[in-house]
Amino acid sequence: MTLSETAESPAPAAETTAPRAAWGGWARLLSPLALLLLWQAASASGVLPERILASPTQIAATAWELVRSGDLLRGLLVSFLRVAAGFGIALVLGVALAVISGLSRIGEVLVDPPLQMLKAMPFLGLLPLFILWFGIGEAPKVGLVALGALFPIYLTLHAGIRGVDLKLVEAGRTLGLTRLERVRHIILPGALPSLLVGVRYGLSIAWLSLVVGEQINASSGLGALITNARDFLQTDVIVVCLLVYAAMGLATDGLVRLLEARGLRWRRPVVAA
Repeated sequence: MTLSETAESPAPAAETTAPRAAWGGWARLLSPLALLLLWQAASASGVLPERILASPTQIAATAWELVRSGDLLRGLLVSFLRVAAGFGIALVLGVALAVISGLSRIGEVLVDPPLQMLKAMPFLGLLPLFILWFGIGEAPKVGLVALGALFPIYLTLHAGIRGVDLKLVEAGRTLGLTRLERVRHIILPGALPSLLVGVRYGLSIAWLSLVVGEQINASSGLGALITNARDFLQTDVIVVCLLVYAAMGLATDGLVRLLEARGLRWRRPVVAA
């Protein structure tokens, strides 16, 4: 066997693996499609009444009608702004508190214990207190989103700061970097992967918090659509809104993953053989 024949020998294996991988990707869609067909058949036969759960075709028709009337887009915009406001507050507070607690022993003593106590509490159970404190307007909804997203951001960034390799910090000190320069060029970049994980987790908690918060006297947003649909037993509208919540959660998570891929190009991923 010549050298050129040896170099070309892996090609058939690669050609065989590619169609197999493509088939594996399509095969993952079989079980969801089967569930949809079973769901549609149960609805059409009357086994699954519409008052319990609308059929997939009815849900699709309702979604189109809500989009055409503009109700869904208006509700989505209001809900998105609530998540953006609450998550923005959580991101600023979470990063600030994690930096204070992670870089200073005194800061850890002062900041970490109260946050750990709050983390142990069911934050969704604080909604009645939020209503008493802030009324029934936008403040309790935004506050609930901020509180839910705060803890993942704080915990992951704090752990990332404390997990930075001390040898890199010592190398920066040896090179004459000041403390602020070591934080800027070594510690924060080293903790960035942990922060992005916390951002992704915090976004999912933010949307979950909004689902609960918008059920309380919401006059606009997706929660208002769900509340009105619940009063009139419109399961199709409820499912559409829940699917939109899920889609927005996936979209924001995908955006953070894209930022992570671009911002962490210096980090080589570990790929299993």
